[in-house]
Amino acid sequence: MQLDKIVSFHKAMGDPTRIRIISLLAQGPLHGQAIAGKLGLTPPTISHHLSKLRDISLVYQRRDKNTIYYQLNQKLLKQHSNALLTYCLEDKGEEEPMDKLLKEKQAVINNFFTKDGKLKSIPAQRKKKLYVFEHIVSGLEKGRKYPEKEINEYIKKFHEDFATIRREFIINHYMYRENGIYELNPTEMWAKTEG
Repeated sequence: MQLDKIVSFHKAMGDPTRIRIISLLAQGPLHGQAIAGKLGLTPPTISHHLSKLRDISLVYQRRDKNTIYYQLNQKLLKQHSNALLTYCLEDKGEEEPMDKLLKEKQAVINNFFTKDGKLKSIPAQRKKKLYVFEHIVSGLEKGRKYPEKEINEYIKKFHEDFATIRREFIINHYMYRENGIYELNPTEMWAKTEG
């Protein structure tokens, strides 16, 4: 993990109220009013702290009718908990782990896509499959709502089996579907390759 990300994370975490919010959210999703009540603080104060935690992707939100629920990104919390130690013990003569990962992703993209951007085939190996899907969804806009027909047309630019790929987008949490409308999830919710 890059040093600037480690610093940003620890700066944002450097507040007792934020640590208490994280402790509450570790037990399950809550809405802002509930967090304010449990901590004895005003909703605007809680909103301020939640926005700082959202900025570092440690908390994400999901709307349920008129209520916004906040959820802890536990995987990211674990990654950052280990990142400082890993950074300090890392052999600086070696290539950064992020550089290795980017090279690996690029090699998969080069192997599975033609020069004009068409997907030759859907990889069988999960890790390669996720790299391929991540590459495809990267062209979609955050916050935009896509009707199913539009998603199908978008996927067809890459591969004719739009139904399988669209289903994979939902299974791997790249997108959220409700009443035939698709929207990108925050990247921290996307399926991740292990190791």
